[in-house]
Amino acid sequence: MELNGLFTIFDSIQKEKSTDMKLPFALAKRFVAAESFEETVPKIKSINENGIKVTLDLLGENVADKTTADETVEIYLNLLNNIHDAGLKSTISIKLTMMGLDINKEYCKENLFRLLDETQRLNSFVRIDMEGSDYTQGTIDIFKEAFQKYPKSVGVVIQAYLKRTKKDIDELAELGADIRLCKGAYSEPSTIAYQSMPEIREAFKEYAKILFEKTSFPRIATHDDELIEWVKTYTSENSISKDRFEFQMLYGLREDTMKEFAKNGYNARVYVPYGTMWFPYFKRRLMERKENIFFVLSTMFKK
Repeated sequence: MELNGLFTIFDSIQKEKSTDMKLPFALAKRFVAAESFEETVPKIKSINENGIKVTLDLLGENVADKTTADETVEIYLNLLNNIHDAGLKSTISIKLTMMGLDINKEYCKENLFRLLDETQRLNSFVRIDMEGSDYTQGTIDIFKEAFQKYPKSVGVVIQAYLKRTKKDIDELAELGADIRLCKGAYSEPSTIAYQSMPEIREAFKEYAKILFEKTSFPRIATHDDELIEWVKTYTSENSISKDRFEFQMLYGLREDTMKEFAKNGYNARVYVPYGTMWFPYFKRRLMERKENIFFVLSTMFKK
């Protein structure tokens, strides 16, 4: 079965409300912890027990009305408190489009600041996720304002494959921002994003050097062995201690590697997505590596 055919099947299932959703989620659960916070808690605890921290990511994007955006803010507020009450070693990641960025930029900022007030009170942390390139500038603008007011409570994600990133990372590093550096997962045209892996890797290394030089705690988000080994060598050769940065990976991928990081004294963090709006995230994970596709196809035909 071709990949496009697989997506056509899943898209039709997603649109058919009467369809039992258990079958597709059974396939997605390699990459998505659960559909509710309560079901996710045991998995977070299991990760924490291995000396690995978590960033919890409620899945969803592009809210178009204020009622839904307001409800999302309440969910995020409850999530922060539930994590605190459960004693989990977890922060959260948020998408600004879920908080009203498509509706009104100022409204979105007000929602974010409300969330960050609670984040600060709980001594927690919010990572603003980076979405498609249409939202890059708006996300960075709002982050800069938030960082001025809540410097210890908020961070941002920067994608190495975007050609604009050199300028962005220079500016954000000068501010001393908390930056999560990743390759980038959205499909972007060659006019604005590098397409070849060698180019993306070289950009990633260049930006990582800037983060190590100018920020206090870089977050290195990659599953790429070449980049992982490069980071280990670079930090060792430049006397950058293991406690001065963090390796990050996604839930369901390279669990043994993350355990090895923690065992060897590196800071390690797993991004744990959950929620009912899992399909776009699931689709992006499949597009990233052919091994992910083969896993899902093999699962489909197991009895």
